Amino acid sequence: MGAAKNNNNIWALANAADGANGNDDAAAAAEQIPYSSSVVDTSLPLPLMIPRIIELCKDLFKNWRDLDDSVFSVERVSGGITNLLLKVSVKEDTDREVSVTVRLYGPNTEYVINREREILAIKYLSAAGFGAKLLGGFGNGMVQSFINARTLEPSDMRQPKVAAEIAKELGRFHKVEIPGSKEPQLWFDILKFFEKASTLRFEDPDKQKLFETISFEELRKEIIELREFTGLLNSPVVFAHNDLLSGNLMLNEEEEKLYLIDFEYGSYNYRGFDIGNHFNEYAGYDCDYTLYPSKEEQYHFIKHYLQPDKPNEVSIAEVESVFVETDAYKLASHLYWAIWAIIQARMSPIEFEYLGYFFLRYNEYKKQKPLTFSLVKSHMSASSV
Repeated sequence: MGAAKNNNNIWALANAADGANGNDDAAAAAEQIPYSSSVVDTSLPLPLMIPRIIELCKDLFKNWRDLDDSVFSVERVSGGITNLLLKVSVKEDTDREVSVTVRLYGPNTEYVINREREILAIKYLSAAGFGAKLLGGFGNGMVQSFINARTLEPSDMRQPKVAAEIAKELGRFHKVEIPGSKEPQLWFDILKFFEKASTLRFEDPDKQKLFETISFEELRKEIIELREFTGLLNSPVVFAHNDLLSGNLMLNEEEEKLYLIDFEYGSYNYRGFDIGNHFNEYAGYDCDYTLYPSKEEQYHFIKHYLQPDKPNEVSIAEVESVFVETDAYKLASHLYWAIWAIIQARMSPIEFEYLGYFFLRYNEYKKQKPLTFSLVKSHMSASSV
């Protein structure tokens, strides 16, 4: 293997975009990010994967090439329902140990993730102090700096102090400017998912039978209706995380520092979607929506999002407006991840009940829709008086 810059891949495109935006310093830095065309087989058990990970790291980082394999250690950090994360530690000398994170993309994730968009954004977000620093890339993943912090649990997110910090960081995140089109991607992505999902077939007969119970005609009508309905709210367009679940939040409690990580779903999008999606994630993977934040908890979050230094000076009218906007877009979050799950059920090798997840999200959408539509209509009527 030879670490090299691949002028035909998204890394080269990201560098070109930097240059086109006149950011010479960023472009120069990006050119130094090593790239290897190597691909690591994610289906391998960890003991067989470790030698390939070590070889990959040596290939990417020239100061590690002459080190003996015995000074490397590799351990699994976590594995969500999209990626596999590995911590690689290297004893460079007797007194110094360096750790990096190797993120392996899940197979077939290109159907639901725009990697070009991710790589373009990640350098700017890193420069603004978000997430881990991008150190290198390879055929099916990337290497980033290791963050010494614990991953949050869903229950952590509702603690008032943590919720306030998440709100503050999300507000700062939404102010980052990313080059390229600033068109919101929500409905484009949902319809793209829909077109893919509606044409799938499953080899497993039980899955195929369950899949055939989904009414795609009904689903399309819901998408179009909700797109038109949320459009009435004029939600601001920001660069959004779009996947702010507990697993993408890390906290170093000694330093009291919160990290937003993993920007693979990041795009320009509606502010209400990013906040509403985050509130939906209070339910966790089990989708226990009795855990959805109360109005008081949502107000607390919104106040700290709008004015982190003076949350109590935010007007009730402004808080209520964002609350209603968020409640409308939480429905879009349910549709987004429900349709995403159909594709994952067919494409992902990860053992997860994706089709069951579709029904959990879609049923919650249908349950909440009349309540949300009533809330939004009432708010708009009162605002027009």
